[in-house]
Amino acid sequence: MEKIVSLCKRRGFIFQSSEIYGGLNGCWDYGPLGVELKRNVKDYWWRVMVRERDDVVGMDGAILMSRAVWKASGHEETFTDPMVDCRTCKVRLRADQLPEKHGVKQCPNCGGKDLTEPRAFNLMFKTFIGATEDENSVTYLRPETAQSIFVQFKNVLDTARKKLPFGIAQIGKAFRNEINPRNYIFRSREFEQMELEYFCRPEQGMEFLEYWKEERIKFYENIGLSREKLHVLTVPDTDRAFYSKGTYDIEYDFPFGRQELEGVAYRTDYDLKQHQGASGKPLDYFDEETKQRFIPHVVEPSAGVDRTVLALLCNAYDEETVTDEKGKSETRIVMRFHPRIAPVKVGVFPLLKNNEQLVSKAREIVALLRPQMNVFYDETGAIGRRYRRQDEAGTPFGVTVDFETLGEKDQALLDTVTLRHRDSMKQERVKISELASVLLPQVQ
Repeated sequence: MEKIVSLCKRRGFIFQSSEIYGGLNGCWDYGPLGVELKRNVKDYWWRVMVRERDDVVGMDGAILMSRAVWKASGHEETFTDPMVDCRTCKVRLRADQLPEKHGVKQCPNCGGKDLTEPRAFNLMFKTFIGATEDENSVTYLRPETAQSIFVQFKNVLDTARKKLPFGIAQIGKAFRNEINPRNYIFRSREFEQMELEYFCRPEQGMEFLEYWKEERIKFYENIGLSREKLHVLTVPDTDRAFYSKGTYDIEYDFPFGRQELEGVAYRTDYDLKQHQGASGKPLDYFDEETKQRFIPHVVEPSAGVDRTVLALLCNAYDEETVTDEKGKSETRIVMRFHPRIAPVKVGVFPLLKNNEQLVSKAREIVALLRPQMNVFYDETGAIGRRYRRQDEAGTPFGVTVDFETLGEKDQALLDTVTLRHRDSMKQERVKISELASVLLPQVQ
């Protein structure tokens, strides 16, 4: 894990938030490569969950909502973690995550056993709306994106003209004042969610719970996560939310242990019923065929963007020993991202930066490819060193413009380039005119 964190800082994937001021615990900034990786995850999720389906539409809800939303949903009353204080070192800890020694819970920081009794700690960030800070102006930064979907259910239903079953998807920021943020970007105080609320008839709930479990596993396989490291946990009754009739956790084998990537939960009609009761506004559905009016049930696949990014980073990281033509061995660090998720799709390199013809031809190739994929141009350093830099960035393809491209050694090779494959390091000659058609099917 330390090597992955180091590479992420060195190559510009992820930085500690407010780093020059000592950092802010549980908050992270994404650098040039990290933001591209994150964007690719979100774009692919939106593509397969919304744009490639007839039964799902999207929305983008506000981070700030009426306090009444959080009262009705139960968050203001029950969205808590059990917290204890260590009287020895004064650190605050989650009571349900304390290590035990000889049956006695102890502080993981100092080993002390002098702990306070557990008490409830609300995880929502409180803020105020308007110029006065009083009880009437209280609201919260949303701890999940789902509630804006539920309170806008009727508006979306009326304007999108959908029939059950159908879903509403959203990607957005959420905030939780975690007692103990940990494991890099896995558990942080500001994070991003990709959520779908899929509304259906009550008798269809369990069927769609199974359906979405399988669909979501396919998603992770299609972005390059190893199926051997993906697991499905059937959440037992004692650990499920009281309103859930069934929940699956899709888990991944991180370096720090098996942890949840995504939850797929059958939430019944709890949320819509709560908001209908609290607001006095109808959130039911009228079935034209059966002439029945009822509150739809909902199945929710809820994924963490940051957790998915971390899984991709851990899955991609690899070290291998390679030997050059002179017999010298070195360790190659390579990020083996699936091409459709890789931050940069292709690196373009003129063999020499002081040769105007090579540089000009390389720039032409950049202009040719850039409208269709993310391209990185690099003319600095030995070509082998440039390859290594792109290996660490996870760039799946490298295009080198050399003297064969100019036809100096063989006219048959005029306007061809060397195409290097990241994982195998094999190289082939490809016509410049065919580059886009060769690369596009592999990176989409």
